Amino acid sequence: MSVLSKYVDRLAETCEQNGFTKHAFSYALITSAIVALTIKVTIPYVKSSPSKSFTSIQSSNTRMGSLTPSETDGFEEDLKLAEAEKLLVAQQLKKKTYKHSIEPGLNKAFLKQLGMLVKIMIPKTLCYETGLLSVHTFCLISRTFLSIYVAALEGALVKFIVRKDVKQFAYVLLKWFGIAIPATFINSMIRFLESKLALSFRTRLVRHSYRLYFKNQNYYRVSNLDGRIENADHRLTEDISVFASSVAHLYSSLTKPCFDLMLIGLALMRSSRKMKANILTGPALSVSVILLTAHILRIVSPKFGLLVSEEANRYGYLRHIHSRIITNAEEIAFYGGHKVEMQQLRQAYNRLVNQMNNIFSQKLWFIMLEQFFMKYVWSGTGMIMVSLPILTGSDAGESSLIRDPVRNESSVSERTQYLTTARNLLISAADAIERLMSSYKEIVSLAGYTSRVAGMMDVFEETAQGVYSKATVAENNKKRGIIEFCNGKPIAKGRIIYTNDPDNMSITLKSVPVVTPNCDIVVPNLTLCIRPGVHLLITGPNGCGKSSLFRILSGLWPIYAGELHIPRPIEDVPCMFYIPQRPYMSIGSLCDQIIYPDTRDDMKRKDITENQLRNILKMVHLEHIAQRDSFDVVRDWKDILSGGEKQRMAVARLFYHKPRYALLDECTSAVSIDVESSIYEIAKSMGITLLTITHRPTLWKYHTHILEFDGLGSWRCRKMDDNEQQKKQFLE
Repeated sequence: MSVLSKYVDRLAETCEQNGFTKHAFSYALITSAIVALTIKVTIPYVKSSPSKSFTSIQSSNTRMGSLTPSETDGFEEDLKLAEAEKLLVAQQLKKKTYKHSIEPGLNKAFLKQLGMLVKIMIPKTLCYETGLLSVHTFCLISRTFLSIYVAALEGALVKFIVRKDVKQFAYVLLKWFGIAIPATFINSMIRFLESKLALSFRTRLVRHSYRLYFKNQNYYRVSNLDGRIENADHRLTEDISVFASSVAHLYSSLTKPCFDLMLIGLALMRSSRKMKANILTGPALSVSVILLTAHILRIVSPKFGLLVSEEANRYGYLRHIHSRIITNAEEIAFYGGHKVEMQQLRQAYNRLVNQMNNIFSQKLWFIMLEQFFMKYVWSGTGMIMVSLPILTGSDAGESSLIRDPVRNESSVSERTQYLTTARNLLISAADAIERLMSSYKEIVSLAGYTSRVAGMMDVFEETAQGVYSKATVAENNKKRGIIEFCNGKPIAKGRIIYTNDPDNMSITLKSVPVVTPNCDIVVPNLTLCIRPGVHLLITGPNGCGKSSLFRILSGLWPIYAGELHIPRPIEDVPCMFYIPQRPYMSIGSLCDQIIYPDTRDDMKRKDITENQLRNILKMVHLEHIAQRDSFDVVRDWKDILSGGEKQRMAVARLFYHKPRYALLDECTSAVSIDVESSIYEIAKSMGITLLTITHRPTLWKYHTHILEFDGLGSWRCRKMDDNEQQKKQFLE
């Protein structure tokens, strides 16, 4: 703004040389700014029918004749972007229907959310954060006193320059250089402590968020069972970081200006008293002007909180698109879907750019008005405040000053010292007030991040308690009376009962419906008892509920009715162990892959040695990996191991943990038939009860019972006879 003001001054001088006075130029500039602001405010009301104008433009384009290929491509892309914008807006409106959402801003909801987050960031009265805040506050107060002292020194310097007192001038100049050392140290400490505060606040929030994120498998529930948070990773990283930095910076932005105004006001009043002038006129004038400008700026201020929140949302969606491409790069490359993915990426980026341009345009007019009040209105008010003590001071002894040249020179130097000191103090006060006024924008922007961070934690708390909000197909299900809803949310009234009877280690489902996260009922009622040694084969068409049953047994999906009885783990022996078709390879060594999710400490506590791990690898025909690499070598196993090797590594985990029940979901589809047969034989010999989903007839002989789903909600569970097992063994 200082550079812009210089150009404006030069332009004013040029106009004055051409016959225009500076007053006329100022009036013209202010009038043009007001007209531009009026046009900007009235444009949204003028554009009352954008759809009609769009259709008229489209029809005019058709009347103009054929367009060039580049123009048609750009026009088609604009149409697609417009359609995508409509769909995204519709999705956002649907998401907001689950709660009477309040726009982020300076309101009670913001204060409540901020108070909740402050309790997390500062958990106790005496803690590390309060110590940092105390030292930070001391540095801020010290910096204010130093500013006042430096202003007094600069006034004394000017005083001795006017008096031509070289000795006193040199002495004060040395004091001025001496005070620069602690002043610069205090400035550096303020920035250092602000950074430490931001990092400490972020650490507290991250640890609390991580505890919630991994509580009751929330990391799965938030992304699969709930639809309120699309990009939890962005909120856990970027939003928390920006929020912590904003809070730490806002403390400095609010605390130091308040100290500055209080102490500088006292210093100015003391200076006015020395000049024998009224000490209340200047402060009353300044307070009136500041309150008036603050009220005007608050009325015309855009909704920065909502704008910033939407920008963060669109930025998170852009990162989500990037992560999807990275995760599914191979599949996209096989399909050759780069054009579709690029189009989606460009749409997401264009939405972000449009939002950022909207924020920039909103800031342009607001900052222009803000700078007009702060730079010119306040400067004029400051000139009046500085001149009042001199213009309205006591004139007693003025005639004697004229007769006495020494006293006259002393009076001039005193007035010069007062003007210099008051000017420096007013500059500091104006800077403090400007920071306070600018802090309003920071508070409103902080409200957007507060809404996102606090909203994330609220969702984590609700999903941990089994409360979900997602787009459902509730109309049909309400008629069937299987799922109960409250305020549009399904109520999970089923129970999971953990049994402690060593003689009864069976898994029992009593009238449990198989319901997907969007409340689509796959199986209305399932009653089943699986005892140890009852090896169950699960068959049926796609989408009939086979994998859904495994998710219910594992506790991933809620139970909306009935009861599920599961035996508790005994002596580090898990009840169930699930192996998917695409196993997960963790970060770590070869040993970490086998014992996952155990740690090395858990392995030592179970008295399992590396020789036993080698025997387990030999069971799944992976002993060559142990011979090639040691158990402590860390590699990217996701890329090193083939699909079949990954599946066999998952089976090695099964043999390591030795659960009572194994949930096998096409877990050997990439394994040869001979190795697969050996794996199933070893699993049965270990006393592991198999619950298998497979399309291979060769695996039927390893099961005693079969559960058949028809895909229409019906099911049948029966025992397989020996002839049926032998017959199915040779069917293809």
